[in-house]
Amino acid sequence: MAKNGELLKYLFEIIEAHRTIFNQERTYKRIEALLMAELFVFGRHTITQLLMALGQTVQDWSAWYRIFVEGRFNYEQASAVLLSETLKQVEEDALYVVAGDSTQTPRSSRKMEGSGWLRNLRTPRFKVGIHAAQRWFNGSWLIPEEQSYSRAVPIWWQPAFTEKSKPVAHAPMKEWEAAVQFLHWLREQLQRCGRGMQRVLMVADGSYDTVNLWDGLPAGVMLMARSAKNRVLYEMLPAKSHGNRKYGPRALNPQTRWGERSGWRKLEITVRGTVRHLQYRVSKPVLRRGAPDVPLILIIVRGKQHGRHGKRVYQREPLPFLVNAVQDEQGAWVLPLSVETLLFWAWQRWEIEVCHRELKASFGLGHKQCWHPRAAVLSVQWSAWVYALLLLAGYRAWGLTNGPAVPTSWWRGSGRWSLNTLWRAFRSELWEMKDFHPLCTPSLHDWGEKETLLLALHNAAFGAARA
Repeated sequence: MAKNGELLKYLFEIIEAHRTIFNQERTYKRIEALLMAELFVFGRHTITQLLMALGQTVQDWSAWYRIFVEGRFNYEQASAVLLSETLKQVEEDALYVVAGDSTQTPRSSRKMEGSGWLRNLRTPRFKVGIHAAQRWFNGSWLIPEEQSYSRAVPIWWQPAFTEKSKPVAHAPMKEWEAAVQFLHWLREQLQRCGRGMQRVLMVADGSYDTVNLWDGLPAGVMLMARSAKNRVLYEMLPAKSHGNRKYGPRALNPQTRWGERSGWRKLEITVRGTVRHLQYRVSKPVLRRGAPDVPLILIIVRGKQHGRHGKRVYQREPLPFLVNAVQDEQGAWVLPLSVETLLFWAWQRWEIEVCHRELKASFGLGHKQCWHPRAAVLSVQWSAWVYALLLLAGYRAWGLTNGPAVPTSWWRGSGRWSLNTLWRAFRSELWEMKDFHPLCTPSLHDWGEKETLLLALHNAAFGAARA
């Protein structure tokens, strides 16, 4: 268990590593102050609420807004520093795992930068609606496995606005384009940090099983993406084939393959403390039309899901995944990693969905009312950056499973600490600092004692005001 004060120690170390990206010391101090204010805002995380938490209710507030309007906080440079900090937790010969996905921030006006009509995910599936929202791409680092747990730390948060939203200061971008940009940026940063040989695996959902993404993968990057059950695939031609043909005969699609009775293998993996009993089958190398130079391998997974207390068993529909293959010493195309490793991290892709939920439901992503085209983007990136710093500090202090005990008698807590536990621990450590401690007044049980204490505080405050 980490000692008291470890969270703030690691947080300030990570913030200090970003000092070089700020041109002025006063800007750096304002960034520090805003970051601390994020911990003490209980309502909407607007800039005015942050200033109220800091007690800046009388002073001029325009300098705080200029941080986002004039771009004094450079998110691209901050992302590079954050990535270098995550490398301290990953060995050079280890696997660096990332997850990519898009998310939305609902907006009340179409006039905000990048705000366009998108599918409203809050409406039921039987009556899908639309709403004005901004679309973002989140590239997150998945923390190395610890007792079958992981966490998603956003290291790259970029706008992926649609063309119909007509953004002014940012070019529209498709989801696969944002993913390609993220992977190339990741490779460049790893090279800059002296990690050019670092193995990289990205896990993604079915939105990223596109020919353009497969064809645009940088060298040394492995991609495992969920595929469609009716995906059209082709067999590879023999190595000594003649002519201009690039594709062999059409291969069986995933839905046809998972109807076959033979060829299935059993596998047990532990994910988030639960043992999963799976069956899988691996296909020969296949191709997708439009990417003849990227051999892929199809993995089909099926299994059973037990209900609560093991009373009911649900048969889950098989899931197809595509992985780009690599050549072994004999020149054959094989899986880049073991099936167990690939399926474990494919299951951990859900952590990026948890990241989105925590950011939007608890951390106030998109709450800041910034209408300038640059500030409308930078203020959202700021929230993702602060969230990442807090998670990284918590991981350095506690790991993933050694967080503080939950202070309740009706729930023992989960195997991994939550964002609320982390947030509460930060506030507790700040409260125990000498600058906060004199304000601490313990809650008494007897109303007479409370009345005496309140009267004493009132007399002390009144006397200080008269002095």
